[in-house]
Amino acid sequence: MKNFKSLALMFAFILVLGVLAACGGSGDDASGDEGSGSESSEESSGSEGSSSEEGEEVSGPIAIDGSSTVFPIMENLTFSYREEAPEVETSLNSSGSGGGFKKSTKGEIDLSNASREIKEEEKKIAEENGVQLEPLTLAYDGLSVAVSAKNDFVENLTIEQLRQIFLESSDAQMWSDINPDWPEEQIEIFAPGHDSGTFDYFNEVILEENPMKEGENTTLSEDDNVLVRGIENNPNAIGFFGYAYYAENKDALKVLGIAEGDAEPVKPSGETIQDGSYTPLSRPLFTYVNVEAYKNKPQVRDFVEYTLNNAGKAAEEVGYVALPEEKYEEQLDKVKGWAE
Repeated sequence: MKNFKSLALMFAFILVLGVLAACGGSGDDASGDEGSGSESSEESSGSEGSSSEEGEEVSGPIAIDGSSTVFPIMENLTFSYREEAPEVETSLNSSGSGGGFKKSTKGEIDLSNASREIKEEEKKIAEENGVQLEPLTLAYDGLSVAVSAKNDFVENLTIEQLRQIFLESSDAQMWSDINPDWPEEQIEIFAPGHDSGTFDYFNEVILEENPMKEGENTTLSEDDNVLVRGIENNPNAIGFFGYAYYAENKDALKVLGIAEGDAEPVKPSGETIQDGSYTPLSRPLFTYVNVEAYKNKPQVRDFVEYTLNNAGKAAEEVGYVALPEEKYEEQLDKVKGWAE
């Protein structure tokens, strides 16, 4: 009897353990469901992102290429945009304004950064390929002529002296050929390559479309950082690039004042670039948008609108000059009309 009672008690104990285990398992299942529900909720709230239409997350690739001068602005924008729309994959390259147009006129990229306006022959290629490219102005730049901070003899140059230094037809090779008070040292030139809009702009407004010196004493590069590094350690070097690259390297470089004719020389700054007194080297910076991409790719549309809402801030953060706010608003109204 005792054995029977013991067995009965043991059986009852086992039943209780079974019930408790079942309850515990059921609780684990419930918490597992809550966990997966909470995880998906975190995923949707974690990608707050940006949306082309209210409540619609944007995703997919955006291809951007072009000007090395515009690159710092676009790099700033793509970096900050990644926090807004983490599902969008932005591919940003810097092959020069001409390199960007080679791709954009064939419809290979969505945005083409440029430090000059599109050329007629490039427009024609785009038309032949059924591509509509429209410019947006992002900021102002002052193309900056700079020497090393170690250079202790040049402070300003006239347009005519710039031509003596850079024109292929000029016989000037030494600094003393430009000014007899300057040292008899070889002038070393560092300049953007031929695919660069900065090269095109300098060639247009300074060299008047005449060939620039090339050869063993000239270094050409699409990468403005290469030009900066080449100039900063050589007191006999001179070169030119966008203002942001000078602003980022003020301790290593000396920017020169430029004089037109008998006018007083003017150095580039936020004020002189925006008010136009730094002439003729002040210029606008663009990105050209593939309109079909804007219409048909929500991520491109969203990024373009984000760009216009944030370009002024980005420009100032990297050392360029923002447009007046109403200019961005006017362009924003214009692009929204493309999708109608």
